[in-house]
Amino acid sequence: MKINDEILKLLRRATNALEILTNTKDFQITIGKENGYTWNPENLSLIPIKNMNYINLNLLKGIDNTKDILFKNTEQFANGFSANNVLLWGARGMGKSSLVKSIHKEIVNKKNKNRLILVEINRDDINSLPVLISKLSDINDNFILFCDDLSFDDNETSYKSLKTILEGGLAEKPSNIIFYATSNRRHLLSRSMQENEDSTAIIPHESIEEKVSLSDRFGLWLGFYQCSQETYLLMIEDYIKFYKIDIDIDKAKNLALEWSITRGSRSGRVAWQFIQNLAGQLKKNI
Repeated sequence: MKINDEILKLLRRATNALEILTNTKDFQITIGKENGYTWNPENLSLIPIKNMNYINLNLLKGIDNTKDILFKNTEQFANGFSANNVLLWGARGMGKSSLVKSIHKEIVNKKNKNRLILVEINRDDINSLPVLISKLSDINDNFILFCDDLSFDDNETSYKSLKTILEGGLAEKPSNIIFYATSNRRHLLSRSMQENEDSTAIIPHESIEEKVSLSDRFGLWLGFYQCSQETYLLMIEDYIKFYKIDIDIDKAKNLALEWSITRGSRSGRVAWQFIQNLAGQLKKNI
C-alpha cells in the first residue's frame, strides 16, 4: 500500500507539471499593491499576503554580523546592483526565516529603484519555478524568491533543476530575481556515513561532490548556531521592554530559564514562545 501511495503521489506531481507546461503561454502574473505573495503552481498565480508575519529587526539577537551581511546584500539587490543568492543554514529556531522577512520589511520602507517583493515558494514546488521566473523577469519590480526549510531526501532529483535556477542555464539569469533559502542542513541533501566509508561508486568522491554542489550555487552561506544563556536572557529582556510587559525582569528571566529547560533548548523561537505564554498569563496582547 505504501508503494502504491508513493506511485500515485509521483503521478499526480507529473500530471500537475504537464498541466503547468501546457498552460504557461496563456497565463499572466498579476502583481497588486502587496509586497508579499505565495506562489500557487496549480493555478499559476501569486496569492497576495495581506498581513506579513514580521518581527522587529532589533529584536533578533545574537546574529548581528549575519544581520549586517544579509541586509547589505538585499539592499544592493533592491537598488538594482548585483547581489548573491543566499543560503541561511543552521540551528533551528535561531531566526533564519524571521531575518529574511524582517530585512525585507526594513528595505521596503526605504526608497529603492524598484519595488522589492517577497515571494514564498513551497519546497515541493521547486520544479515549477522556471515557469514563474519566465513571467517575473518581464516585470519592473525586484523579486526575492524565498523557500523556507529547504532540503532534499536521497531519492529526490528536483534539486538538480534548482541548480540551473540558481546560476542560469542557456538563458541568462534575470537581474530582477534572487533566491533566498533557509535550511537546517548546510548542504541541503542528506549525507550518510555509509556514503563516505562504504561507497560502491568507481570514484566514490564524485557522489559526494554531486550532493554538496547544490549549496555551492549560493554565493552567501550564513550560519546560525545555538545561542548562549546570556543571549537567550537578553532576548527575553528586550521582548519585555519592547512589548511593555509589566513584570520584574529578574523574575521573568528565572521563569524563562525554567521554560527553556522544559523545552530542552535555548533559541529565539523558545524565547518568543515563552513571551507569548507570559503575556497571555498577564492578559497582555502583543
